[in-house]
Amino acid sequence: MSSPRKLARLPAHEAPRLLVLVDVEEEFDWAGPFDRSRTGCGHVGALLEVDPIFAEHGIVPTAVCTHPVVEDEAAADVLRQLVDTGRWVVGAHLHPWVTPPFDEPVDAHHSFPGNLPRALESAKLAALTARIERAVGARPTVYQAGRYGLGPRTASVLEEHGYTVDMSVCPPFDYSSEGGPDYSRDGNDPFWFGDDPPLLEIPVTGGVVGRAGQLAAPLYRAASGALMRALRFPGVLARTGLAERLRLSPEGQTADDMLRLVRALLAEGTRVFTLSFHSPSLRPGHTAYVRSAAERDEFLERLRRFLASFTGELGGVPTTPDALRDELLAAAPPAPRGRTERT
Repeated sequence: MSSPRKLARLPAHEAPRLLVLVDVEEEFDWAGPFDRSRTGCGHVGALLEVDPIFAEHGIVPTAVCTHPVVEDEAAADVLRQLVDTGRWVVGAHLHPWVTPPFDEPVDAHHSFPGNLPRALESAKLAALTARIERAVGARPTVYQAGRYGLGPRTASVLEEHGYTVDMSVCPPFDYSSEGGPDYSRDGNDPFWFGDDPPLLEIPVTGGVVGRAGQLAAPLYRAASGALMRALRFPGVLARTGLAERLRLSPEGQTADDMLRLVRALLAEGTRVFTLSFHSPSLRPGHTAYVRSAAERDEFLERLRRFLASFTGELGGVPTTPDALRDELLAAAPPAPRGRTERT
């Protein structure tokens, strides 16, 4: 992404806001090569089982969907039920390798949508958007690039297709070794980008926390080079408590981890938080995070405990991407500006 940015912060006295983003996607082998034939969606019915946990805390999650999900009649029916009742919001999640037109090689580089030629990135998003609207009955305005793969032309593609919110920025992770974006120096505050009317970026929440304080993030980056990773320096930093990279997700993080991350970011002034996970984790055996029924129960319990703490002791307030955009626009609308992105 190369469009100019303008931070969109809530005042420090405001209660923290919480968004929940679920990547509703096909079942595929995360450790294997990308495969256009891996399009199973049998787990999507589990969204109906996790829905009461969100409803208990007044949370309206955003389900960003891939093309195979909305092509599957049973999966689309589940999403339609949730969206029709107003309990969920639908968005788009572009996995290029399973989204037509299929005009690119199937490989790691092209798995990041922002690496595609502009015309192909646009054509795939057009196909996905139309399929979501046809299957669910609602046109999406919220987008997350598959593999967090924003590119230099993505802003104009989103504007072309009527999107208003992007949720692809993923601090502090770096995907550049695979040809993807580097978010290791990005923060968690929302920001405006694109043309007029502006697009709102709401990052998925992550950070580096630890006893090193403000030095934790640069220390972790220094330990993340190829040689240092081979010597397992990031693990050493985590075990000693000096610096640990965390994502606000029940995938791979405990409830205590998630709360530790939120408290550290609150102390730095962050007021908007996005909890995210992948829908296949709701059924054992589809992701490395949930391999058994017991691990699924633990996953859901981590989610319950975190949501109860965030909305309880931390006084957090649930919101949705469009509601947050309206709130930030009303507080301080950004000035119009022209696009300066690369082509």
